[in-house]
Amino acid sequence: MRLSALAAASLAACLSATLVAASAGTHAASVAARAGTSAASVPAWDAAAAASYLDARESKWMVWPRAARDHQTFCVSCHTAVPYALARPALRAALGEKALAPDEEKILADVVTRVRDWQEIEPYYSDETVGPNKTRESFGTESILNALILASHDAETGSLTPDTQKAFDILWSLQETSGDEKGSWYWLNFNDGPWEAPDSGYYGAALAAVAVGVAPKSYAAKPEIQANINALAQYLHDRAPKQSLINRAALLWASAKMPGILSPSEQQAIVQEISARQQPDGGWSLSTLAGPWIRSDGTALETRSDGYATGLITLALEEAGVTRENDHLARALSWLAANQSKSEGDWLAYSLNRTRNPATNIGHFMDDAATGYSVLALTQAR
Repeated sequence: MRLSALAAASLAACLSATLVAASAGTHAASVAARAGTSAASVPAWDAAAAASYLDARESKWMVWPRAARDHQTFCVSCHTAVPYALARPALRAALGEKALAPDEEKILADVVTRVRDWQEIEPYYSDETVGPNKTRESFGTESILNALILASHDAETGSLTPDTQKAFDILWSLQETSGDEKGSWYWLNFNDGPWEAPDSGYYGAALAAVAVGVAPKSYAAKPEIQANINALAQYLHDRAPKQSLINRAALLWASAKMPGILSPSEQQAIVQEISARQQPDGGWSLSTLAGPWIRSDGTALETRSDGYATGLITLALEEAGVTRENDHLARALSWLAANQSKSEGDWLAYSLNRTRNPATNIGHFMDDAATGYSVLALTQAR
């Protein structure tokens, strides 16, 4: 599959969006009857409360001793920091805020420090302190997250900064260039789902594609990175059939941001599979989408709809061109609006790994991700 013809890829994306929206659509009256909303509106939710929750959680994460890293930086975590960095700008726009939130500035400064000092910086985890391959896994993981956060920030201004360019240079320097994993990156694996599991490297590669797609100034068209982009797209495309459905939801998001990974029919197949797994209440449950998973403490997995799975899937459907006239999307948006906590402003999700105490810092990690992606889905719907 050759993907260097950017114009053809962009056309494919447009065709995909049209195909998905048309084939998935239902009458607005049906949507209003089943979801309690109209095709022209988004169910009411509290953006200010969501911002308050996310700000408080990011503030706590940045000073948590276990998050501290080299050069007075902190770990850019998949559960708290990354969803915050992606969702807080969307909330800023929704709330009419003119300036970055203080914690937005801090996380950007943290990432810039680690990018600028890359040659001297210590990895998040090292072979010496944790175990084999953790140095390579840490740097591979971080290179993707740094590029994603900085590219997303630059998308607001439309200008690619030198720091973001360097983050991408680091990203491509760590991409696998041969073998079965060509096009991907080493990714942290602690046997913890959904972000540090044996299959989480695929999710990471999808985030790399999102980073490329959101970067401004036609970054994806640069001739010198076409081989890298082609390898990434080939990796994502070829391994898609064996991925869990939650990973394929991330792929759907990535394929909308970096056109050419999937054909319109392949996108539509994922949309249909996702829609078929929607629960009666309108949400999705992570434990039913992440593949076979057994908790280490022997407790039963939660099968209720949760904010992380529902938020990420709803966002992916929207990015792929599914509109609010679609019954599945309308019910998902209604689920998100109805399941925001009235007291905390967050959305709940559940650990795949063990039962967590919701009163603890760790007990909030899944809720942090759930809130970030729920916010992205709801603000995208606006």
